[in-house]
Order: sequence, then C-alpha cells, then structure tokens
Amino acid sequence: MTSFLDKIKNRRSIYAIGKNVALEQAEIEQIIKDAVKHSPSSFNSQSSRVVILFGDSHHKFWEIVRETLRKIVPEAAFAATSGKLDSFSAGFGTALFYEDQAVIKGLQEQFALYADNFPVWSEHSTAIAQFAAWTALAEHNVGASLQHYNPIVDDEVATTFGIPHNWKLRAQLVFGSIEAEAGDKDFMSDDERFKTFN
Repeated sequence: MTSFLDKIKNRRSIYAIGKNVALEQAEIEQIIKDAVKHSPSSFNSQSSRVVILFGDSHHKFWEIVRETLRKIVPEAAFAATSGKLDSFSAGFGTALFYEDQAVIKGLQEQFALYADNFPVWSEHSTAIAQFAAWTALAEHNVGASLQHYNPIVDDEVATTFGIPHNWKLRAQLVFGSIEAEAGDKDFMSDDERFKTFN
C-alpha cells in the first residue's frame, strides 16, 4: 500500500501534458472537489473556490492569457511565451483556484482581534487546497503544474466565465496526461532547512 508520503513524493511539476487521460472528465472533477472539500482552512472558513475548465473553456482560458500577454510581452520574446502557453493548452483541463473575499471579510468583522491574519490564513487555505488537488491527481497518474497568471487576466476571466466579483484568483492548476516525466529534483541539505531541539 502506498503511504501518504509516497504520494507527496510522486507529485511533481509536469509540463509535458496531453489529453490522453485514462479518467473520465467527471472523475477528475470529483477528485478535485473531494481534495478541496477535505482540505483544512482557518476557522473552518472553507473560503476556497474552484472553477474547473475542460474542452473549449480550457482552451478559452489559455487564449485569454495569450492575448493578455501579447499586449505586454516584447515582440521578440513573445514566440517563446506563446509556445509555453501552447503546452498548457495541450492539457486536458485547468482548475482555477479562488479565495472568496466575502468569507474573509465576514471573519474579519466577526473576529476583529484576528482581522489582519485572515487574508494570510486564506493564502494558507488555498495553498493547501491546491496541493491536495495536485497530489490527488498525481495519485491517478494525471500530471499537472501550478501557474500564476493572476492578476493580469482576472477581469477578463471573470467576465468570460461569470465569476463572482468577491472571488479572488490565486492560481491555475493545468493538468493532463503525462507525456514526459519530470526531471531530477535537487534538495537542499536537511541541515540548512531543519532544526530539532529536545
């Protein structure tokens, strides 16, 4: 039986992705929903929101990113940028991770003593949800990488997909079949990262 740590070790940034996934769309959707639903959040706020894009909607999102970047990336560098976006569009789908600012504001009003902390704790919540969904997909041999084209695409994405104004885009998890394995990963020395005291 695979341990939880083995599943974490198996999760990698997979950039060469395709549409040849063994799972049905509904199965992938349920994996993401379950992973996010069971991820912890401060005060059980459940502030994370996810928009899952497949098919034309998945491609539409990456075209929005492309056309937004076309306006700001120097022409000489745009071909490389566009090629990178092609690799994301080649995937099976994209999960857009949001945080509901209305929930955060409500907690700030209800627990004024901790008001400054709730936006920070919201970032923790979304990070946990992203990691959980990413790891759960990897468990099913679905490759993914986490991207951050927010906030430059936020307004157009919100208009295109009818996203509530109080949802704040935090990350995009693009996923698909693993067409090439991740490369080797180097690790810092444990002595540099950890301290233990008795």
